[in-house]
Amino acid sequence: MIRVVLAEDQGMVLGAFAALLDLQPDIAVVATATDGDDALAAVREHRPDVLVTDIEMPGRTGLDLAAELNRTGDPTRVLIVTTFARSGYLRRAVDAGVAGYVLKDAPIGELAAALRRVHAGERVVAPELAVAAWDAADPLTDRERELLRAVADGASNVEIAARLFLAEGTVRNYLSTAMAKLGARNRTEAARTARSRGWL
Repeated sequence: MIRVVLAEDQGMVLGAFAALLDLQPDIAVVATATDGDDALAAVREHRPDVLVTDIEMPGRTGLDLAAELNRTGDPTRVLIVTTFARSGYLRRAVDAGVAGYVLKDAPIGELAAALRRVHAGERVVAPELAVAAWDAADPLTDRERELLRAVADGASNVEIAARLFLAEGTVRNYLSTAMAKLGARNRTEAARTARSRGWL
């Protein structure tokens, strides 16, 4: 029996996935979570074989969860199931140690098959993303990404500087460099572009 923790912040989707996976004779959903922090707690409590998680959730994202489990050497394998068909997300998922990345619009049979393959030690990637991922290198540094996330959350340069203990001029320099890399006219457009490509 493949023991699964399922993390998804949309209640209807979570319930549907749990019900459909429970119909599989070799898969048991041992816990569900609607945010990343609860998902991590569930993994630590239940020690599942596979964590099936969305990317964008309150608290920790699915990528944060994968990176944390990878960092601590947790044997639970991570399968991302998301609506985001963005190559930037896929590259970050691979870097975080994710074992599988499939899209929510795939039939449930494909999700179950991907889950079994991940459990067996394979790496599974939605075919429509596999080729694009190699051609979409993320040009941003970790610091630029951090600042653009703050911009996307509505923070001003002064607020970002205070939050990250940087000089306001340093914040402006980082954002100017990020804007140039992304061909953006302003910081808001840079944040929007980076997010749309899955780099935030």
